[in-house]
Amino acid sequence: MTAQASSPRTQSMDATQNEVLAEVRNHIGHLTLNRPAGLNAITLDMVRLLQQQLDAWATDANVHAVVLRGAGEKAFCAGGDIRSLYDSFKSGDTLHEDFFVEEYALDLTIHHYRKPVLALMDGFVLGGGMGLVQGADLRVVTEKSRLAMPEVAIGYFPDVGGSYFLPRIPGELGIYLGVSGVQIRAADALYCGLADWYLDSSKLALLDEKLDQMEWQDTPLKALQNLLAKHAVQTLPDAPLQALRPAIDHFFALPDVPSMVEQLRAVTVADSHAWATTTADLLETRSPLAMAVTLEMLRRGRHLSLEHCFALELHLDRQWFERGDLIEGVRALLIDKDKTPRWNPPTLAALDAEHVASFFHEFAESGS
Repeated sequence: MTAQASSPRTQSMDATQNEVLAEVRNHIGHLTLNRPAGLNAITLDMVRLLQQQLDAWATDANVHAVVLRGAGEKAFCAGGDIRSLYDSFKSGDTLHEDFFVEEYALDLTIHHYRKPVLALMDGFVLGGGMGLVQGADLRVVTEKSRLAMPEVAIGYFPDVGGSYFLPRIPGELGIYLGVSGVQIRAADALYCGLADWYLDSSKLALLDEKLDQMEWQDTPLKALQNLLAKHAVQTLPDAPLQALRPAIDHFFALPDVPSMVEQLRAVTVADSHAWATTTADLLETRSPLAMAVTLEMLRRGRHLSLEHCFALELHLDRQWFERGDLIEGVRALLIDKDKTPRWNPPTLAALDAEHVASFFHEFAESGS
């Protein structure tokens, strides 16, 4: 989830029917997130429509594979429709509670789907958008792709399975991406293993034509892989994170976020001083509590199954609207737009380790 797009109200299921487009062509089920004006930010109704369609296609012998994409030129999906969740909480409704339960169930469905899923990650793929694609078998980025788990910027933590897929990126790269919330482009997405293929966006229409003409002689996954091998590549040169890897692995393995910021300012690793200073400045704008909880969550997630990672994220969700910084972050960035969130605590120096640990207590005791 992230705050990149929002809508002031939640519509009925009937009214949102065209916000997820579904069609079958040449034995492929095509699902399109169709809110381009809102950067395809996903609502609860859209989650339900996607789940309904995937469930139907799972048992449809006429459908061999699924393609996920976003409408418009700018985004695959810029995250969850955070404004509707804020409104739900403020009005005493339960939509924000239902949203996370059903969104995570949808993400799990994609992770375990019995038919290959091809995700076309053109444009922004943020927060909830990452949740939709990281379970896909074939993840395609373009020169327009911008991937991030930017939740800490709004006082939240990287959910939608982020506690599973981020810490499994080599070294400390996933910790860096989750704690800082920075965006990455195609070369870094491939380097981190958050994407599998690169294709110029100008070739997406051609790929669609080839999908429509494909012959299903191999297994569906093999057929899709063979098609991509003819038109896409799996590595790109000059991934910025590759050059920064020694510094990232050093700083983001430190015990806590205050130590990271202190060391980023004081120590130079390789040729990374400018990056380190910029990163320290960035971290000091984020919610201290969100970063600290994120760090603990990601380090725990390294040792948890996918299902247990989602359970941990739900455990945190159930406390976060009351105890976390999300409501204040949304107020500052989306509602009042003063861009001066009053984080609690306000600084990294004021963080209390016992308070951070308290978010995990019951989960740890239950062994979930």
